[in-house]
Amino acid sequence: MLLPNKKGRFGPYGGRYVPETLMPALEELEAAYQAVRRDPAFKKGLADALKNYVGRPSALYLAERWTR
Repeated sequence: MLLPNKKGRFGPYGGRYVPETLMPALEELEAAYQAVRRDPAFKKGLADALKNYVGRPSALYLAERWTR
């Protein structure tokens, strides 16, 4: 199985297929993730989001003021 290198590229031609203008934002996002990926609080929040939100309909919310 061919895995990406440190720059996210699969060999000389594969890579991130996004507009070049988005690369700084993607690199910033990657750096932020690398900084928190081992943080227990981040892991807990991610696990909660994956359990309760990913692939599911949005959770119901009681809009109290609208109810009145």
